[in-house]
Amino acid sequence: MGETNAPHGGRLVDLLVTGAAAGALRETAQALPKIALTSRDLSDLELLTVGGYSPLQGFMTRADYLGVVNDMRLASGVAWPMPITLAVSAEQAASLKEGQDVALADDSGRVLAVLAIAEKYPYDRQLEARQVYRTEDEAHPGVAALYAQADVLLGGPVRVLEAPGHDDFPRYRLTPAQTRAECASRGWRTVVGFQTRNPVHRAHEYIQKCALEIVDGLLLHPLVGDTKSDDIPADVRMRCYEVLIENYYPADRVLLSVNPAAMRYAGPREAIFHALVRKNFGCTHFIVGRDHAGVGNYYGTFDAQRIFEEFAPGELGITPLMFDHTFFCRKCDEMASIKTCPHDAESRVTLSGTQVRDMLKGGIAPPIEFSRPEVARVLIEAMQERVTPHHAI
Repeated sequence: MGETNAPHGGRLVDLLVTGAAAGALRETAQALPKIALTSRDLSDLELLTVGGYSPLQGFMTRADYLGVVNDMRLASGVAWPMPITLAVSAEQAASLKEGQDVALADDSGRVLAVLAIAEKYPYDRQLEARQVYRTEDEAHPGVAALYAQADVLLGGPVRVLEAPGHDDFPRYRLTPAQTRAECASRGWRTVVGFQTRNPVHRAHEYIQKCALEIVDGLLLHPLVGDTKSDDIPADVRMRCYEVLIENYYPADRVLLSVNPAAMRYAGPREAIFHALVRKNFGCTHFIVGRDHAGVGNYYGTFDAQRIFEEFAPGELGITPLMFDHTFFCRKCDEMASIKTCPHDAESRVTLSGTQVRDMLKGGIAPPIEFSRPEVARVLIEAMQERVTPHHAI
């Protein structure tokens, strides 16, 4: 049997209340004030519930929040780069007291969990934007989401009656405990995680296969929570991963599972965040490419790799694998990277995202050196469905 990485903080958190205790809590919850969770809150609640955010046991209190914003550390000193908070309006906060319980509900009003309010506190959005996103620009999608949040944060431990439900990708929704069990059953002792919010093209495939040369297994772990409106929809991305694994990967060395997290586009900070979450899912290694989790021109090309140097060796408990820009080189006649290819840009098959989108919309597959034809077919079909007007019959 394999034995993968210990969870962050040493123990995999599980906030789900079961048995008689769940029945009693559900009854109590019906009479509590109710807070409606946003889609991002629901993603955070799900990851808190199953231990994806270990060692967190709820939404952050002020000391943890400020420690994370200013120093990328919880009050305990444990490394953690992203605030996990629950915001409510000043009006709602005024009706709540520290020490009381509140019910957390989805948008249909279904109660999912109970939060014991340890603290309610104001926060400085501009400070969080500067520290976490390195910009106060509202055009940045992460900053825009932050500025749209309500005014007061509620912090405290959470007891969960049921995790947020999903009717999409059921076979791929593995919890950290299930992912760890699957890796162990395959005998994997070392597992590399790959974060993606885009379909995998040849450069990604090359990086993943380079990593597979030195570890036992690959966790292909696409993010399916909130992303930008112009990102490719999750169902299309999932079909791309399926056809790629069917045709080009050793099936017994790849595990496809979804990450329900929302995308924050926080660049360097989010690279650390993505690594720690994958550590909780059992990964020992994590791939960090160019401009990881970046957006626009807010971050330097390798900032997301350099930030790992800000932590002591072993502090994060997961090994980053750093990759440079990769591409197909016509002179080398193979996939290569800046580190291995001596030829000039003219020899390299590279396309911008805009060029690829325009080709797909026109029903043209990108060059085989850039994208596998099976993946291109899935994307062309999806693109054409989106641009073809539906006429009334």
